Formats: sequence, C-alpha cells, structure tokens
Amino acid sequence: MTGIAVADEVSTALAEGRAVVALESTILSHGLPPGRNRKVAERLEAVVRGAGAVPATIAVLDGQARVGLSAAQLDRVCDPDANLVKLSRRDLGPAIALGKDGATTVASTAALANAAGITVFGTGGLGGVHLPLPGRTVSWDVSADLDALAEIPVLVVSSGVKSVLDIEATLELLETRSVPVLGYRTDSFPAFYIRESSFSVPWRVDTPGQAADVVVAHRSAPGHSGILLANPVPVDHEMDRATHDQLLADGLRLLSERGVRGRDVTPVLLEHFHTASEGVSLDTNEALVISNVTLAAQVAVELTRK
Repeated sequence: MTGIAVADEVSTALAEGRAVVALESTILSHGLPPGRNRKVAERLEAVVRGAGAVPATIAVLDGQARVGLSAAQLDRVCDPDANLVKLSRRDLGPAIALGKDGATTVASTAALANAAGITVFGTGGLGGVHLPLPGRTVSWDVSADLDALAEIPVLVVSSGVKSVLDIEATLELLETRSVPVLGYRTDSFPAFYIRESSFSVPWRVDTPGQAADVVVAHRSAPGHSGILLANPVPVDHEMDRATHDQLLADGLRLLSERGVRGRDVTPVLLEHFHTASEGVSLDTNEALVISNVTLAAQVAVELTRK
C-alpha cells in the first residue's frame, strides 16, 4: 500500500533490523474511557520500549495512514471530541480518499503494519464469529479480523477472542483458514475476560523464544497466513466466571431488545460489561492488553536474534 506515513523512529528501527511492535488505536478511541485511554496509550508504548522494542501505534489521521504516532497524535486519537471512525480493513480506502480520521481495528492494523514491514502486533482480543442473537440458531456475523489473520503474515498476540463471541465457531474458522493457534503457557484457549474456555489450543509454547521459533518455521513453510498467539489474562485480573456469565447473558438480551447488528455489536456488549461490572471489566481489559503487548515485544526481540 502506498502513501503510508511511517514515523522516523519506526522506519529507522526497521531499517536497522530492530524489533518493532504494532499497536491498534481502536482500543484507545472506542474501548477505554477518556483520560484512561491516554494513560493506557503511554503505558503500552512504555512496556514495548521496556522490552527492548519500538512501538508503532497505527491510525488514520486527515486521510493519512500513520504507522507510529507522536504525542500530539496520540492525544488526538484519545480525544472523545475527535470522533474517530472505527476502521476495519475494508474502510481504509474510503477513509484515506475522503480525508477522514479513523482508529484501526485488528484487521486494518495488521494490514498497515504488514505494508510497513512490521511482523508482530500486540492487542487485547481478536474478533471472531458472533453468537446468534436470542431466537436465532446461526450467525453470519464474522469479524474481518479472521480473514486478515488468514491472509496477512503477522503474529497477533491477544487474549484469545472476546468471550462475547462464539469461540468454537471462531476456532473452527481459523483451522479452515490454516491459521496456527498457539497457547502461551496454557493448553486451553483463553476467552478474554476469563483465562480458560472449554476449548483446547492445538499447540502450546512456554517462552517467547519458542514462539519466535514457530514464527520462523511457519514463514519458511508454504502459505502466507499469520499466527495467533493466545495469552491468558493475568491470574489476578481474571473476572469471576459467574459474574461474567451473567453479564454475557444480560448483554445478549440487550442486543436483541435494541436490534443491534453488525459492527455495533461488540462496542455495545463491551460497554454493557464495563457499566454493569462497575469498572471491573475495564481493569481486566487494561491488564490483559498490557500483558499481551509485553509478550509481543518479547517475541519481536527474540525474532531479531533468529
């Protein structure tokens, strides 16, 4: 993709073969409340640097795709009055052509990171196949994140997929699209707010070095997919399972009552979790994304040694 503005620090690190980690901006503009989002933005970039890598937060500003943001640009992404549009991969062209401001999802972040030459991406939770709403037996609502993983050779570190999704169907689709799924120090696929789902991971790694070895071997094998490294939320920040299950059931009923569909489903559900849990889910969200980004940076550093 032409016309990407890569920050000097990021382009220099890439040219020198140093570790770089891509970071999405939707969690800042849409996932966390004002004030807290800016603090988390600083903390995410700090933990990447602390692990010996360079952070590259990605967004579209004034119709320009940007890989690596200045402090002023981060302020803008986190400003609730800026009204950034949530941009998936399909939205990049229109947003750029029309000079819009937008925050990137997993799919669009992975696409822009890959175009800039970045191969490791740390995030919170991956999108997936949505659960059918009450009264329906099937859902055709599937996140573009899954196609992005199948088509873009980027390692994505996340706490599995959001527990508000159909985890079984999501894992089946990842298998169909030949995306390797690794559990980090776990044999169970994590479910965002909770450490374990009822589904296992096909492969397990226990160190950043092992994860890097898998990345190197996968890239030398036929195919071009990315890799999902599933890292459970830290133990002391896991949400109580009974509370989680009740919040999920109530949230699905809320979607049905409001007639929420498509790209609005996840934001509405997450806002319900944040409000109904009195902020507990926000603490969990922050803790897991910091853990994932730290791990992503560690793997990125290991990859520079291979």
